[in-house]
Amino acid sequence: MNRLPLDALDAFAAIVRHGSFRRAATARGVSASTLSDGLRDLEARLGVRLLHRTTRSLALTEAGAALLDRLQPALGEIAAALDVARSTQAEPAGTLRINAPTPAIELVLAPLVADFLALHPAVRLEVTAETSLIDIVAKGFDAGVRWGEHLAQDMVAVPMGPPQRYVVAASPGLVDRLGAPREPADLLGLPCLQIRFDSGAEPPWEFARDGQVVRLSPPARLVSGNVALLIRAALDGVGFVATFDGYVDEHLASGRLVSVLDDWCETFPGPFLYYPSRRQPPSALRAFVDFLKARRREQGW
Repeated sequence: MNRLPLDALDAFAAIVRHGSFRRAATARGVSASTLSDGLRDLEARLGVRLLHRTTRSLALTEAGAALLDRLQPALGEIAAALDVARSTQAEPAGTLRINAPTPAIELVLAPLVADFLALHPAVRLEVTAETSLIDIVAKGFDAGVRWGEHLAQDMVAVPMGPPQRYVVAASPGLVDRLGAPREPADLLGLPCLQIRFDSGAEPPWEFARDGQVVRLSPPARLVSGNVALLIRAALDGVGFVATFDGYVDEHLASGRLVSVLDDWCETFPGPFLYYPSRRQPPSALRAFVDFLKARRREQGW
């Protein structure tokens, strides 16, 4: 078989990663038709179909899934090798791909982006929102963001921000009408607003005080994966919401929401940026790690 062009294989992985020809083409700076033609050529040279594609969706074939499973780590190793070769350059460059859950993106990562990109104009940042735990190497990411309890031991972990806290909040009118819970179990008799992850899981509400941990699943008047919807419902008096303090600080300060069970809501470490310890990090990732460490020294968290 003739040698396959590396760019065609990388383009195939990019199409799957972005979930569409259009988004992959935009990321690579080419037209969607160019990527489509390239994929057809790759499939013809391999003699197998790699993707089932319609006007609305893409799905890996069995052959495509098998190829991608072996291809992603190899492409990562090639990218790392190329970056080592470029490591003597003065200015970090290239694409930094980060996978992170939405709360970490909105509350921790988003405030860092402008300053980081201003410091490193040759770096291109790609951030993908994903709640479920994934193999970042196999999926083609340079780094991931998760909280400490979900980190693998073979990963380098770098703190991304100060400690965080979950709060339980409701509108003043609702608290006046139904009363404020004094113990976590009191929530079982009150209307609550429940987050649902993309996986379908509805995490229990967890409370801690003086070493005692309480987990419960209160009755939900509203269930959604959209935090903004849940907070709006709390502002409108529908129920009690449990969420990161960063989402509701302004509403608490203005008095539009009031917090309850504060003595049961302890702080915990913020999310970590993590990446494989066995690999030389790309220059863009090294620059972001250095940026985080400098920000931590400046702000004292």
